[in-house]
Amino acid sequence: MRTSPSDLAQALKDNSYILDEDAATTLFLAMALQKPCFIEGPAGVGKTQLALALARAEKRVLIRLQCYEGLDINKALYDWNYAKQLLRLQLAKTEDWNEIKVDLFSEEFLLIRPLLQSILSPEPVLLLIDELDKSDEEFESFLLELLAEFQVTIPELGTISCKEKPIVILTSNNTRDFSDALRRRCIHLALTYPTLEREVAILKTHAPELSDRLLMDVCKFVARVRKLPLQKIPSISETIDFARAMITLRKDELKYGELLGTLNVLLKYPKDIAKLEERLKQWESEAARH
Repeated sequence: MRTSPSDLAQALKDNSYILDEDAATTLFLAMALQKPCFIEGPAGVGKTQLALALARAEKRVLIRLQCYEGLDINKALYDWNYAKQLLRLQLAKTEDWNEIKVDLFSEEFLLIRPLLQSILSPEPVLLLIDELDKSDEEFESFLLELLAEFQVTIPELGTISCKEKPIVILTSNNTRDFSDALRRRCIHLALTYPTLEREVAILKTHAPELSDRLLMDVCKFVARVRKLPLQKIPSISETIDFARAMITLRKDELKYGELLGTLNVLLKYPKDIAKLEERLKQWESEAARH
């Protein structure tokens, strides 16, 4: 158990994740109160990476459920091994249907999916339910028992409670809203794109070979790019890739006129790249006048 938010923030920093004091306090309280932490924010601000770093910092087994449209209980919690059940029927030497029925729906024929795996694990677990907003409302409702009671109910087997409460992290890219019932069961943490100071600290951690001049140039440039009306705003990981691209090209500083061909590392859509290339001409002209 972490003793304070600053202790947690330092543990995350030791695992290459920089978290500000307010966010560290929220996450610390979620862990201390043994409540799921629901992390919301735009894509690319480090929600999933926070969960991964937390699992490393707490030395917990990471169990990840990647959500998608159409995700259901059979993919998330459990399913029955129908081939094995059929084989059991074919090999049965009894005509007592009740005996066969009990055998068929026992743990021997159970296929364990990520949510049930987190409940049954004898080891400390961090359960990451990633991009929950991609799933539908029916799946969201199904999660309520797990989030409130750290247990699940399988009709054929009954209620199964966890042996050791997992740390539960849910993430959302804010593409849809969620029910009050789900929100009530969680402590919420909102992540946004980092401030200039925090992004500098992140780059120092992930690309320590950057010179101070180039480090500041890259962070200021990306902050400026994020203010443009783009289809996809550059993520933190793309900032890191862009910085490493500058190192690969042996740049000591960032010059607008030398960036053509490198913007594909930072931006992912042709329209965004064209828009930024046009803006670079303006920025270069402004820089020359000063």
